[in-house]
Amino acid sequence: MTIRVLVADDQEIVRTGLTMLLGVQPDIEVVGEAADGEAAVELARRLHPDVCLFDIRMPGTDGIEATRRLAGPGVEDPMAVVVITTFDLDEYVYAALRAGARGFLLKNAGTQLLAQAVHAAATGDALIAPSVTARLLDAFAGTGVPNQPVEPLTDREEQVLLSVARGRTNREITEELYITLSTVKTHIASLMAKLGARNRVEIAIWAYETRRIGGAAPPPRRKY
Repeated sequence: MTIRVLVADDQEIVRTGLTMLLGVQPDIEVVGEAADGEAAVELARRLHPDVCLFDIRMPGTDGIEATRRLAGPGVEDPMAVVVITTFDLDEYVYAALRAGARGFLLKNAGTQLLAQAVHAAATGDALIAPSVTARLLDAFAGTGVPNQPVEPLTDREEQVLLSVARGRTNREITEELYITLSTVKTHIASLMAKLGARNRVEIAIWAYETRRIGGAAPPPRRKY
């Protein structure tokens, strides 16, 4: 299935670059472009893309407000939005996630991470740039008593949990643990079910709050 994407950025050269990077992916199609948040909201409501890729700093209606209007609390049929920015600022990260974004990337993320974020958003998951993951965990850690898993985690699930908490992508986890991509996805789905987590960000937060991450040794590189 082709993932239909709407790109919004006030700089034409950036929009063109993002469109080209996504266009080389065999299952991603850019169906619209916008130069500001207001136009992005209008296009999104008209085109109904699978994923919206929004810059934060745009004239008039910025990417955060556009995200809130399309995916925020109270929106009846929220859209999948990935926010992308040049600026690695904590307030942008928190504002984007509170507004309903399913991903947060920096513009230097690279083609692979960009494509993974789009795929994750399209399937209801969330992917946050690894460079901001630690600070994000710091902000959320200690906000409540972590839930107990409905079933004990297996040894392999514990290993995948630590990798997710360190900001590893699915592809990186396959290389780190010597398992297939489909196996990684199965373990992540199982972790979400056991922990009551909605996405990998909440999986990472749980790992941090239960002190599984933060000075812990990396998982062993074993194959089975």
